[in-house]
Amino acid sequence: MSSEPTTGPATSATAIASRRRRQRVAANWALFAANRAGLVGLIGLLCVLALALLAPLLVPFDSFDVTRLTASANQPPSAAHLLGTDPVGRDVLGMLLWGSRISLVVGFSATLMSMLIGTLMGMLAGHFTGVTQLVLLRIIDFFLVIPSLVLAIVLSTMLTRGVLTIVIAIGLTSWAATARIVRSQTLTIEARPYIERAQALGGGHGHLLLRHVLPAVIPLVLANTTLMVGSAIISESTLSFLGLGDPTQISWGSMLKSALDTGAATAGYWWFVLPPGIAIVIVVLCFTLVGRALEAVVNPTLRERR
Repeated sequence: MSSEPTTGPATSATAIASRRRRQRVAANWALFAANRAGLVGLIGLLCVLALALLAPLLVPFDSFDVTRLTASANQPPSAAHLLGTDPVGRDVLGMLLWGSRISLVVGFSATLMSMLIGTLMGMLAGHFTGVTQLVLLRIIDFFLVIPSLVLAIVLSTMLTRGVLTIVIAIGLTSWAATARIVRSQTLTIEARPYIERAQALGGGHGHLLLRHVLPAVIPLVLANTTLMVGSAIISESTLSFLGLGDPTQISWGSMLKSALDTGAATAGYWWFVLPPGIAIVIVVLCFTLVGRALEAVVNPTLRERR
């Protein structure tokens, strides 16, 4: 007696939904790939991420101690040291690769925290009404009015210095703009007829927010996330440059601070000043290009203006 696989409406519906998701992903990727600037930014980010991940293999961290003993301080670029050495005698290229790891980790971690807080606050402020909405809006307005960098500096001085402190300082002070965007999108979504039908069928606050509002705001949040990573990297570099970062960790901001403290800029040691600055500009530019391309994919109006 042969057994044949049973197919039913549920299996067919699942297959159709899966096929539609694949088609939607393929269509979105085609729209993104059509944006040459976004594609260039994505390739640049992938190269930076690959170099950051391969840093322990390309330049072992222990080699910094050896370099201090074998290389001269402030040595210009050469075949042995492609970007020269710093005032301590360490290889600048190796520091640049290792610094990318801290800068990217802080950028992604702080942005993730900022996006989670901003998305939650924005959805709640757009969904609830009355006193709850009023309190949430005032909190959002407070963080919008106060400069985020000033708040980050205050938090960094109050907490113990370290990478986690910078992540918390940036994440807790940069979510207000995202909350405003998410709130506007939430108000637009909850004005649609299917939300009224869900409420009429007994859908509670959690059901409406998680099943209907959150899936609709996620594409906008993801597009905004890529833009926020660049801002978080700039904030981390600024805090490290001001001496509020972890002194035991190498980052692009700490390299710039070391260049300032040792007088590398005024002494003409450009190979220790320009590489971290150029690296920050390139990475932030790549994130901006990718973010703009994702915005064009999410927002059809932006595609029509291109």
